[in-house]
Amino acid sequence: MFFPYRDDNPSILKPYVTYVIIALNVIIFLFQLSLNPRAEYEFNLSFGLIPAKIIGIDNATIIGDHELSLQHITRRPIRLDAQPHSPFITIFSSMFMHGGIGHLLFNMLFLWIFGDNVESGLGHRRFAVFFLLCGIGAGLAQIILNIHSTIPMIGASGAIAGILGAYMFRYPRAQIHVFVFLLFFFTTIRVPAFIVLGIWFLTQLTNGMGTLGIDTTGGVAWFAHIGGFLTGILLDRIFRTLRFERY
Repeated sequence: MFFPYRDDNPSILKPYVTYVIIALNVIIFLFQLSLNPRAEYEFNLSFGLIPAKIIGIDNATIIGDHELSLQHITRRPIRLDAQPHSPFITIFSSMFMHGGIGHLLFNMLFLWIFGDNVESGLGHRRFAVFFLLCGIGAGLAQIILNIHSTIPMIGASGAIAGILGAYMFRYPRAQIHVFVFLLFFFTTIRVPAFIVLGIWFLTQLTNGMGTLGIDTTGGVAWFAHIGGFLTGILLDRIFRTLRFERY
């Protein structure tokens, strides 16, 4: 097992957009922590991305607390069609929500390591657009492959996966510092980005394919990671072809 913690690739621009995205995620997570369990449950259902609701499958609009292992919060089911806003808003809102401190920290660490260089390559404004489009691509992938799911998807990992895809193709030989764990053995090594991120993507792909046809009730949104990663590669190629100036 290995885990990246920094790279040797200096950034050209100050990554202001990366800082703002990290700040927004932290602020929204702190707001989630301030809610009582019932309110947080409803907040996640209201602003998390729910594939069945996006598609408009009305016969799957009721979700019970038993489906989210939240019997300790309420015995009453919550209707998904009671959302006070368009479900399409959740494609964006879900990118800035997290399900726990570990979820937030791992996502923000990956964004911190790889976001600055991609932002330097794209420029501030294009990077902001790039991040949102990668999140949309991630959400669409999860929706297409889990149409009937009534479990809310939250997290920035799909959009961050797009950053990883762009980074791998822009800086394939950039050195990534990783922690290596093997039973009781621990060390740190430097590995080229294309190996680190290539293995990461193959892990997502393998795990995602392993869930096809299985009625899961939560866990990791593997196909959001896959969709975000591929969207990032595609968008990076498009932006390079258009040859915009950085700004």
